[in-house]
Amino acid sequence: MSFLMLEDISVGQTLPPLSYDVTATTVVLGALASRDWRPMHHDYKFATVRNGTRDIFLNTPNLAAWFERYITDWTGPRGRIGRMTFRMRDSIYPDDQMVFNASVTATSTDVQGCGWVDLDIAVTVGDRTCTTCDARVAVPVSQSDNPWSRRGEAWAP
Repeated sequence: MSFLMLEDISVGQTLPPLSYDVTATTVVLGALASRDWRPMHHDYKFATVRNGTRDIFLNTPNLAAWFERYITDWTGPRGRIGRMTFRMRDSIYPDDQMVFNASVTATSTDVQGCGWVDLDIAVTVGDRTCTTCDARVAVPVSQSDNPWSRRGEAWAP
């Protein structure tokens, strides 16, 4: 099984983009999975008439899951997200193609020997930047290292 190690990553490196065509099913299933019953994520009339948006739109937990997928698709199975903060600037609707792009802003090894990569991620739809994200992900420093095995003081995200 393939995975990235800290030595494979450098500041300024860009991650491969991830493009995804959003459908109403994408929006509704994401809301259902996160038990978000608010109607703007599944009821077109409520979203457009009452809220004044153009359609139903992705909710926050759904978008968080997409960020997690994007990061771990890149790192492989040993990548372990330590923290992730994002800011939603614009909504993502059915028939949008969301595109994830990222670059490495820092790499380091902490005092416990855990390798860390900081990422600057953006989700765009056309020329709109819909969401920005800063993430910190642990990656192995050797073939025998696995950030998922770190516990207690050895795990300090």
